[in-house]
Amino acid sequence: MHRDLIVNKISGILEATPDSYDKALTELLDQAKRIFVSGAGRSGLIGRFFAMRLMHSGYDVSVVGEIVTPSIKAGDLLIIISGSGETEQLIAFTKKAKEIGAKICLISAKDDSTIGDMADVTLQIGRAEQYGKVKGMPMGTVFELSTLFFLEATISHVIHEKGIPEEEMRSRHANLE
Repeated sequence: MHRDLIVNKISGILEATPDSYDKALTELLDQAKRIFVSGAGRSGLIGRFFAMRLMHSGYDVSVVGEIVTPSIKAGDLLIIISGSGETEQLIAFTKKAKEIGAKICLISAKDDSTIGDMADVTLQIGRAEQYGKVKGMPMGTVFELSTLFFLEATISHVIHEKGIPEEEMRSRHANLE
């Protein structure tokens, strides 16, 4: 029962998300000198997952807040994952990146937000009205899981379009595990 509830809800969100988003995000990735990914809480975990897949795909990517993350510069891309687009820490990151001349992409449940107002591109996952309370999927779960699926589908688009073989991706995977 709950499995069907989750699968059906995520399917509905993804069906309401424009098909063109994977191509638009891929263009942003390809135009960037380097890519920085950030999110707070569970959205941050989704961001880390995406950053790992980007690295496997051959992109120069960093996760904001890691001790080895370099400074962002003009020509770089900051991807913010935030359901609300209103998280204070992420607003501060966005302001700083904007001042420096980096491009900003917000992935959100809302197309109208503080971060969205500063972003060069906002990719709204689903429609805002789809994000009310969902029994069994509390506190942002719908956005996070839908975003995870969207971003993994984008990676699928990237590796298909670029013809990146799994063996090449595997060669970039951590080997100190």
